[in-house]
Amino acid sequence: MPELPEVETVRDGLARHVLGRTVTDVDVRRGYSVRRHDAGPLDFAARLVGRRLEAAVRRGKFLWLLLDEGAGRGDDALMAHLGMSGQLLVRGPAAGPAALDDAPGDPVATSGPTGWVEHPHLRVRLRLDDGSALDFVDQRTFGHLSVPDLVPTPDGAPGGLGSARPAVPAPVAHIARDLLDPALDRDAVVAALRARRTEVKRALLDQTLVSGVGNIYADEALWRARLHGTRPTAALRPVEARRVLDAAHEVMTEALGQGGTSFDALYVDVNGASGYFDRSLAVYGQDGRPCRRCGTPVRRDAFANRSSYTCPRCQPRPRPRRPS
Repeated sequence: MPELPEVETVRDGLARHVLGRTVTDVDVRRGYSVRRHDAGPLDFAARLVGRRLEAAVRRGKFLWLLLDEGAGRGDDALMAHLGMSGQLLVRGPAAGPAALDDAPGDPVATSGPTGWVEHPHLRVRLRLDDGSALDFVDQRTFGHLSVPDLVPTPDGAPGGLGSARPAVPAPVAHIARDLLDPALDRDAVVAALRARRTEVKRALLDQTLVSGVGNIYADEALWRARLHGTRPTAALRPVEARRVLDAAHEVMTEALGQGGTSFDALYVDVNGASGYFDRSLAVYGQDGRPCRRCGTPVRRDAFANRSSYTCPRCQPRPRPRRPS
């Protein structure tokens, strides 16, 4: 699933290519892709046609495009959650036709009536007033689009990166600020992390504590911080809690500079290009390979239907507590 650097790469591309454009038509190819829009596909389209895209905003893994306000228009936004394979691709004059990097065995793309190459997994298309289009492509269909109402942020600070407006889509209201958010209170997150009664990796993945961190960057941050993911949060010293948060901030910033992490063609930016931070991963996906720091083979363990990767030497597993 795309994590903060991948979603931020998409947000940045949208900010550069579609802002200021007005939606002229909406074509929902698969209703399931707007399943979170409770009023259905027709209302989804009606709330977008004639609206101008004013800002591209992100909090954690959630992304939204602010819509212009005016008489008869709601205080709302076009929200996207990419799920495991969702892509937002800009086509036409604003960015040129997006590249297709279909994995072997994918259906062959066909040419649509606009002359654009039709992606076989196109779910929703927004046509824009300059002749371009914004396509939502989703092979595994876990992603979704909706047009929810905006609600004020409790602290009065901007809702997310990309806009100073102190509002977020209602479904994002419970999502914590992320480590790249200037409004984040790092001391408060350190205190909240240590107050949890769980393991440190599970806490990092809790989007109500700090958002944007997923399995990849949690493993990388823990390796940099020399902490094992099963370390109890209550046993963390403040300096250790801060160290792992700083490590997560550092690794995600580096990944962002390389366009994120792409293991296959399912994650691309708005122009269809893949990120290449996978070449810089120290432990994630490196099972059996030598640790870059000490040479010990990286270990893979099962974790919540996924995997955790650690260096047994740099990240010693905490000793079980003896019964009192």
